[in-house]
Amino acid sequence: MAIESVAFIGLGAMGWHMAAHLPKAFSDVRVWNRTFSKAEQHAQLFSTTATSLEHAVQADVIFSCLPTSQQVEDIIAQAPPKAGSIWVDCTSGEPQSAQKLAQSLKARQVAYLDAPVSGQTIGAEKGTLTVMVGGDAEALAIASVAIQPFAGMIEYVGQSGAGFAVKAVNNILMAVNLWSLAEGMCNLKAQAVDLNAALKCINASSGQSGISHNIFAQRVLSQEFPLTFALNLLAKDAKIATDLASDSNTVMPVLQLTQQLLRSASNSLPQPSDFSSAVKLLEQWNQTQLS
Repeated sequence: MAIESVAFIGLGAMGWHMAAHLPKAFSDVRVWNRTFSKAEQHAQLFSTTATSLEHAVQADVIFSCLPTSQQVEDIIAQAPPKAGSIWVDCTSGEPQSAQKLAQSLKARQVAYLDAPVSGQTIGAEKGTLTVMVGGDAEALAIASVAIQPFAGMIEYVGQSGAGFAVKAVNNILMAVNLWSLAEGMCNLKAQAVDLNAALKCINASSGQSGISHNIFAQRVLSQEFPLTFALNLLAKDAKIATDLASDSNTVMPVLQLTQQLLRSASNSLPQPSDFSSAVKLLEQWNQTQLS
């Protein structure tokens, strides 16, 4: 199958940048967003074409990047894709939804791939995202040429739902790193330790992580908390991960506790807040500020 047209549905913080890479590989790139003026702005800046939802889903490959699986299901119900197309869902979604959509779209002769991404907005902007894909491996072999413009790595992880499962576990592991580092820093703050100096030591030692290198100083110790990935969406992903564990009777005490902490932080802080601002709840409990 030769891909002649691609579409991108959902121009949020990630989708905006991901869709911007597609005109480098395709002349027919259609974009749609619920706030249509955003699609029109994207078209002006990146040489995409703002189009109706009904026209977007007539593309050979359709990408979606929306906040929840339910929104993807609603879009597909409203505007079913054409037979022979491939739907690549980059939402951080629910594995059960992926399995349901893969089955229902197969009846329409449409392949569905759950293909969530990781790398934050900077990775989306640079085109270096990690894409974890579940679903039909043969469909991925065809669609990969359309994924490559925004990807640094494309990895097939299993059948429908597997991509969403890996993304959910990845995100809750990120949250574990964030929360545990914040607890450690609260402990050090109580000992009158210079937190920036301590972080330098940790980043040259065995306690280092992606959070300690790329997030903590830039967002927490600076007390800036710039909004890139919303806390409520991280809390949603964490619940997806722990729901999977409950369904399979997998014992995960640390991840279960982290999910509960994220839910508490999300419920107590203003929305939208960046995921890194979850540490504000810990600051409140300890009557301190990590700076």
